Amino acid sequence: MKNIRLGRTNLTVSQLGFGAMHLPKLDQTEADRVMNHALDRGITYIDTAAAYGDSQEKLGKAIASRRHEYVLATKTQKRSYTEAKEEIENSLKLLHTDYIDILQIHYVNYVSEYREVKSPDGALRAAVEMKEKGYIGHIGITGHRPELLARWLKDYPFDTVLFHLSMVQPFAERDLMPTAIDLDVGMIAMKPLSGPFLSRTEEAIRYTGGSAAHVVLSGMKSIAEVDSNLAALEHEVTAEERSQLVQMAEGLDEHGCRRCNYCSCPLGIRIPDTLIPSRYRNRYGLLPAGEELWNKSEEKFSQCLTYEPCRDRPLCERACPYHLPIQDEIRRLTMNSTPARSS
Repeated sequence: MKNIRLGRTNLTVSQLGFGAMHLPKLDQTEADRVMNHALDRGITYIDTAAAYGDSQEKLGKAIASRRHEYVLATKTQKRSYTEAKEEIENSLKLLHTDYIDILQIHYVNYVSEYREVKSPDGALRAAVEMKEKGYIGHIGITGHRPELLARWLKDYPFDTVLFHLSMVQPFAERDLMPTAIDLDVGMIAMKPLSGPFLSRTEEAIRYTGGSAAHVVLSGMKSIAEVDSNLAALEHEVTAEERSQLVQMAEGLDEHGCRRCNYCSCPLGIRIPDTLIPSRYRNRYGLLPAGEELWNKSEEKFSQCLTYEPCRDRPLCERACPYHLPIQDEIRRLTMNSTPARSS
């Protein structure tokens, strides 16, 4: 497993990071097996969050005895000083540790949220205070809007940034990563498979692994997934291969969706889960779980095109900060919805 310096944190971490968001799906015995196997195989970057159910508790029970072997990152999505401080203190207890390497201000997608966490009584104050007391090593930020994250990295000296980067969501390479590189910020790229969607998993992981991101963060819930993800990154991505992967991904981002989740559909169409994998689905096919999600939305496509409140200006488009023609995309998908066969 390739190890790398995580920006100006000077922490040394594995290129593949273990995303622990799926641990709530496992019982403690299986969580113990998977987490210890990951450490045994050389994964040294572990990411969880207070918002991930009982992930922190299971992680703490599974590998706290090996705390010196990994860099631990967790998150708080609280916005106020009092709530964030309480949540960070609780994370320390659940994780059975007296030190968190990276505390991330989580899921900041609105300018108003950023102002709130930076206010005198905001969550950032709690993180700084806990860092000064020695409970936190570094402070990071996470979000789904790369151009805003870039702005915020210039405004405050966050040590790390967590963002989407995949074949179907390459936007951070243009809008965020140049700023992070200039500032020597640790870059953690999440969702290389865009959640449960991208069927050609090895190529998808190598696409993200071939970028300038320090860590490819993948959510894993089995020993088999750990081993397959490690195998995908066993060899470095050459410049020639990177060029081929970029060519493979060409056009897959034409949907324009960043998964900021500003939009919602009164009919229950999962808009990001529809737009983001749409072109990939027609070209390469989706993983079974992704196809299942797609089908749940596809059943409602025809309703979208005739829904009276959305005739003049669709509700989702009014909310989209990127002004995407979402209904036109739904119309296009209605006309061309046959998936490719995955391989």
